[in-house]
Amino acid sequence: MAQYQNLFTSVQPVGPLHDGVALPRGDDKRTGNPFLFHLLGRLGNAQIGPVYLGTLGVASLVFGIAAFNIIGFNMLASVDWNPIQLLRQLFWLALEPPPPAYGLGIPPLAQGGWWLIVGFLLTVSILLWWVRTYRRAIQLGLGTHIAWAFAAAIWLYLVCGFFRPIMMGSWSEAVPFGVFPHLDWVSALSLRYGNLFYNPFHSLSIVFLYGSVLLFAMHGATILAVSRYGGEREIEQIVDRGTASERAALFWRWTMGFNATMESIHRWAWWFAVLCPLVGGIGILLTGTVVDNWYLWSAKHHVVPMYPISGPAVVDPAILGVKP
Repeated sequence: MAQYQNLFTSVQPVGPLHDGVALPRGDDKRTGNPFLFHLLGRLGNAQIGPVYLGTLGVASLVFGIAAFNIIGFNMLASVDWNPIQLLRQLFWLALEPPPPAYGLGIPPLAQGGWWLIVGFLLTVSILLWWVRTYRRAIQLGLGTHIAWAFAAAIWLYLVCGFFRPIMMGSWSEAVPFGVFPHLDWVSALSLRYGNLFYNPFHSLSIVFLYGSVLLFAMHGATILAVSRYGGEREIEQIVDRGTASERAALFWRWTMGFNATMESIHRWAWWFAVLCPLVGGIGILLTGTVVDNWYLWSAKHHVVPMYPISGPAVVDPAILGVKP
């Protein structure tokens, strides 16, 4: 039975290479000659290319590459232009936002000006790619579900780097560009505002994060488990009895009492995944703008008990109106 514990594509359909459906009049042509790559076919479709970028795709790449180049050169400058140290310290390097003294003003390049330029370029690149995603779906006669899922991630990105800093009155509240510095920013935000674990929107975001992971894993495992019956060829499952689809449904009804359909499982997974950044963005947006201390907020609303007093009473500076 071990041969059915398949984690890679076991059957690769190989046929004539094709460019795909005809594009509408006025669209750019696809570029590149398609070819087959067997190893990639183990993970997906073996055909590579042709590629369609179009005007929006090219513009998005230009802005995005410019942003990443500026980040890279700033990081390289921070290690005295030493490429070895750049590679060695890459995960710790950052392009930081302007200091609090500049507020929402435009600082010198070395004091956060480069961060503002990169933020503008990267945001334009992402938004252009979103428009491209939306238009490609329309042109191909698809639903726009992918574009709106992408928009949910863009919402969280804009909250962290644009909406919340504006509401707080300072670019210094934004996220630095960098791997570990970004994680440090999240940790510092949680410590500064009374622990994000007490933020109900953060909790919901984690629910949808873990929930979407579980749903995708359950769906993927179910289809793999019935792949011996052609479970990955869903269109054929609708009209026949004793198929992979029916067996999967029986399994879930026998074990869980309820089963999703070939369609509804994707809707469940889509909603769970989309709601993760949506509610997470709401939680971040409220932090510091509406709620100054999430623990005290939770205690006030009887979500958690107050800590027992074991020493001199500590008064929250936010209550006194004194800034730390």
